[in-house]
Amino acid sequence: MAWIQINTTVEEALAEPLSDAFMEANAASVTFEDAKDQPIFEPELGTTPIWGVTKIVGLFDAEVDSKSVIALLTQILPQVKASKYKVEQLEDKDWIRAWMDEFKPMQFGDNLWIVPSWCEAPQPDAVNLMLDPGLAFGTGTHPTTSLCLTWLDQNTPENLAVIDYGCGSGVLALAAQKLGAKSVKGTDIDPQAIIASKQNAERNNETIEFALVEDFNSEPADLIVANILAGPLKELSPEFDRLLKPGGTLVLSGLLANQAEELIKHYESIGITLNTFQTLDEWGLLAGQKTH
Repeated sequence: MAWIQINTTVEEALAEPLSDAFMEANAASVTFEDAKDQPIFEPELGTTPIWGVTKIVGLFDAEVDSKSVIALLTQILPQVKASKYKVEQLEDKDWIRAWMDEFKPMQFGDNLWIVPSWCEAPQPDAVNLMLDPGLAFGTGTHPTTSLCLTWLDQNTPENLAVIDYGCGSGVLALAAQKLGAKSVKGTDIDPQAIIASKQNAERNNETIEFALVEDFNSEPADLIVANILAGPLKELSPEFDRLLKPGGTLVLSGLLANQAEELIKHYESIGITLNTFQTLDEWGLLAGQKTH
């Protein structure tokens, strides 16, 4: 099927209204792109930040009359003039196949792999997680997920009780389970993450208890892995302290490397010594033990 894109660049205040206008014009999808290389590393909890200058892209069937679409958009949102819109023809190809071709099996450490369902496992005797890209965060492609998976491979949680806090896709919980953990539980604030985690556990023939944070109950664990963001990692420190056994191990990621020092000092003040610091790109991982 052939497609066209209609796009323009707007200030932050117009991004959401224009997205709504595109949907009213029957766009198949609407995406936001950074128009000025302005990274957003750590949004506030419960917010969906938008770049100061944002490129809005609407996807339409190539048979649509682009002039009529733009006329409707300008009628709905007259602040954006018709001359500001650009129409682009997209190559007619198998987009699903092209998307699938972007994802290959990925290795973490010596023995841990994430393998998309449409690929053969490169090392059948290794620890292979069957995981497809989806709506929830965490398929191994982000540096923080990679750091956590590599740490788990290098520090096998055999016979340990593990909590994956902020489970996303459930990938860290699955890795811990397949690497020999005695028990694994996962929790997240996002219902979609719980759905994705449960589906991924079923796909891998694993039984793991996943629950929303508000419904999460667990005895203190030997190991907590939390791949979230620096702000929540600091705010959740009392909860991690409560959920971690004396002498237990805490692994934190989702932080930028330059945020590590503040977190180390904060956790030291509550009796958790984070003495391992690893980085990948600009991201970091901290690990250490509860000393009380």
